[in-house]
Amino acid sequence: MNAVRTVLISGGTGGIGSAIARTLAARGHDVAFTYRSNADAAEQLCTEIRSLGVRALSYPMDLDSESSIAAAARSAIDDLGSLTTLVHAAGPHVPMTHLSRVSPTTFAEQLNQEAAAFFTLVHTVLPALRASSGSVVAVTTAATDRFPVRDGLSAGTKGAVEQLVRGFAAEEGRYGVRFNAVGPGMLTDGMAERLIASADLDPAALDITMSRIPLKRFGSATDIAEAVHFLASDAAGFISGQKLNVDGGYSV
Repeated sequence: MNAVRTVLISGGTGGIGSAIARTLAARGHDVAFTYRSNADAAEQLCTEIRSLGVRALSYPMDLDSESSIAAAARSAIDDLGSLTTLVHAAGPHVPMTHLSRVSPTTFAEQLNQEAAAFFTLVHTVLPALRASSGSVVAVTTAATDRFPVRDGLSAGTKGAVEQLVRGFAAEEGRYGVRFNAVGPGMLTDGMAERLIASADLDPAALDITMSRIPLKRFGSATDIAEAVHFLASDAAGFISGQKLNVDGGYSV
């Protein structure tokens, strides 16, 4: 493993992505991250990360565009000089709706922005990860282990990402590259925050969700960031092809 820890985080300005960026920067990683369109938020996060004494770089990236994904990843590797960790935390907003009300076109678009985008990102950075015996952590969802009604658009497409994680782990281990996933449960920030704001999750739905969590509380983006850091670290050096749900016991 290279002495310098470098990470590329897709979706770095999101609630979860920014928490991951701050956590890994605080642990000594040089950080590159992608963002969709908010250049001001990206620059603000870069400034915050640089104050921790590490490098910070940002790149716009469109999940619908193979060329955009590949260009952002190649630029990050060139600028960082190496890549020891890839964290995939980017993804489109996923409205909560019954699968019967999701059009085939919408499902195809979601699958493209989730699984195909992840595949393109990994395909682009694999040579650099092989060179560093690095690791990949994909942020998915606990909903692939305990299905919540109306969340099939998320579980159905992130489930494809999880299978890619398993497949890459089986094939890339010979190069020393590890692949794992973290499955967030209900959080107070990130996607859940947007669902509450959009009224997709009303108070009654939140009460039902809380009743199914043994720890009787929602998590935070920092909880996810800590799990990502563990799986990316040498402490998890013999862990590959696994998924760690961070959900307060929801998926038990």
